[in-house]
Amino acid sequence: MSRDLREIFREYDQYGVVSVLEEGNRRILSFGDGDEQSSMLKGDATALQHEYTRAMLLVLAFTEPRKVLSLGLGAGGLNSCLHERFPDIKQQVVELRPAVITAAQRFFQLPRSRRLEVHQMDAADYLREAASIRFDTIFSDMYGPEGMDEQQIDPQFIERCADRLKANGWLVLNCWREHEGSELINLLSGLFADIRSCTTSEGNWVIYAGKQPCEASASQLRRNLKALERQLGFSLNPSFKRLRNYL
Repeated sequence: MSRDLREIFREYDQYGVVSVLEEGNRRILSFGDGDEQSSMLKGDATALQHEYTRAMLLVLAFTEPRKVLSLGLGAGGLNSCLHERFPDIKQQVVELRPAVITAAQRFFQLPRSRRLEVHQMDAADYLREAASIRFDTIFSDMYGPEGMDEQQIDPQFIERCADRLKANGWLVLNCWREHEGSELINLLSGLFADIRSCTTSEGNWVIYAGKQPCEASASQLRRNLKALERQLGFSLNPSFKRLRNYL
């Protein structure tokens, strides 16, 4: 990382360190030396800086959710973007580490709103306890100091996510390319009717799994994409070009 970085927040918990760094107009959430979990432009928290978070929002070309669950908060960029750009969406966010929630709210402009509720707890516990709640879309982006939380690709976890979705709901998983392969796709294919993915230049493998097939034609999806890009204020075309269909 650059020598111009200035640390403005640091807190320790049982999982390690949570720190916030500044570099010019950028703020960075870090879980250790040389680590960059998330970043934000201080002038615009909704202008997503990482390709993988933009890629995760590509699901909005397939569906128009009103009730969203996010498992894993990070700096909250995706959630801030949804809150600002899609006022009809109500969000529930689950984050294990209190210091991450503190950092997102104090330094990354995460809104405090009735449309965005944050729960400090383990994602698996939330899925188990929220048995009666159904969501239109679930975003799962759970990472710690050592990388991706392995429960994110655990069969029981994915089954619970599928159970918490409405009949036409979508699950979005942010994984690493090292997880790309038939084992996870085979697991998802037993629970979902539409499975797509894209890879990013940052090494992510983003999966979109729908309970029902997306019946939009290729031309309709391109129209959806253009409308979505106008609403978001940035391009999703790099991710759209890399889309791969499995079912």
